Amino acid sequence: MIQHQRSAFSKYVSGLLSAGRTVFTADEAERAMGVSHGAFLDAAERQQCRGALLHPRQGFYVVVPPQYVAWRAPPPASYIDALMRYEGQTYYLGLLKAAELHGATHQAVMEFQVVAGKRFPRIRAGRSLIVFYFRRDVEAVLAGIEEHKTDTGTMRVSSPALTSLDLLRYPQASGGIDNVATVLSDLGPKIDPAQLAALSTRVERPVVQRLGHLLEQLGHDTVPEAMLEALRARGPVPWTELDRQEAGDPDFALEPQRRDPRWRVVVRRAPELDA
Repeated sequence: MIQHQRSAFSKYVSGLLSAGRTVFTADEAERAMGVSHGAFLDAAERQQCRGALLHPRQGFYVVVPPQYVAWRAPPPASYIDALMRYEGQTYYLGLLKAAELHGATHQAVMEFQVVAGKRFPRIRAGRSLIVFYFRRDVEAVLAGIEEHKTDTGTMRVSSPALTSLDLLRYPQASGGIDNVATVLSDLGPKIDPAQLAALSTRVERPVVQRLGHLLEQLGHDTVPEAMLEALRARGPVPWTELDRQEAGDPDFALEPQRRDPRWRVVVRRAPELDA
C-alpha cells in the first residue's frame, strides 16, 4: 500500500513537471491521486524529507526540480505569484530586491522581499529567505506595479518609482540611509517623474521629503520636481529628519550640518555612497 502511494505520488509530480507546473495544493493532489488526506500527508512528508518537495504554507506545495534538489527549493521567483494567489493577496516584489531587478546591484540582496496587504511570517525556503512587509493600501499603488517574466510565468514587481518611495518608507528593510542613497544613485535615471509624483500622494509626507532631497543631492534634479509640486499641494510641509534613527540616538546624533529649505529636511550627516 505504501509502495503504491509512493508510486502514485511520483507519477503525479512527474506529470506536473511535464506540464510545466511546479506548484499544487493538497486538495488538488488528493483528488488527482484518489487518496485520503492522511495518506497524502504521509507521502508529502517523505518527499519533503528527501528534499524533493517544499511546503511554504499549509495546503500549498512546491515541487523541487532535480536541478534545485541540492538547494532544497527552487528560486522564490518561480512560485511567489502562485503562492500569493493561493493566499488571495495582492502583492509585489519590492525594496532592495526590486531595485536589484531594475539594475541597482551594488550589494547582494540576501532577502526575497515581498510587500503584501496582509501580515505573513517569513519563510525559510532552502537557501532563500522570503520576508514579507505589510502595506495596508496595496491596491492604492497598483499604477506602480509591473509584471515581470519568470521561468514559470510572471511575478509582480514594484516600478523604479514605487521602489524608491518604499526604500524610504521601510528603512528597516533598506539597510540604512547610506545604502538607500547608494541604491538611488543607480535607480534615479529609471524613475518615471510623472508616476513618482502620482504615487507620492499615497505615502507619508516625510517619506516624500526624504526621497526628494536624496534624489536632488544625487544629481537627479529633474526627477522629483513634479513630486515637490504634489507635496506642496497637500498643505504646509513640516520639517523632518533625513535619518530618524540617527537623530533619535543620543550616542550618534550630531548637530545638523544643513537644512534643505526646498524639501524641509534636516541633514545631520550626508549619506556616504558605497564604491
